[in-house]
Amino acid sequence: MVRVTRNYRFSASHRLHLANRSDEENQRLFGKCNNPHGHGHNYVLGVTVEGPIDASTGVAVDQGKLDEFVYREIIALFDHTYINMDVEPLREVPATAENIAFVIERRLQAAWPWTQPRLAHIRVEETKRNVIELDVINFHV
Repeated sequence: MVRVTRNYRFSASHRLHLANRSDEENQRLFGKCNNPHGHGHNYVLGVTVEGPIDASTGVAVDQGKLDEFVYREIIALFDHTYINMDVEPLREVPATAENIAFVIERRLQAAWPWTQPRLAHIRVEETKRNVIELDVINFHV
């Protein structure tokens, strides 16, 4: 078994804000990320798959098919959006990097077309200092 990671990029904006909290509390919790006009990031999404190496091709995953799948299921949904309004599951919860990672993981799992390789790991880099990782194989909601 080997693990293969492919990285993808998308740009999106969001606002971290809790409607049930005061403006002061939101400012304390989220600082500049609570800007009423939102703010943007150039996200890096790492998708790691795990599976055996195919003896005839020498690879564990058809990278072109994986790229098509991730672009269709994730990049097309998130790229150049205002996440709080444009991404359905994130209209009702704060658009934190953690929640973004969960939405991505759930979408990939729900549409995953292969028995091998398996989805193993999701990594969402919002900034160099804010990175969220989900070990999908061992992760249960």
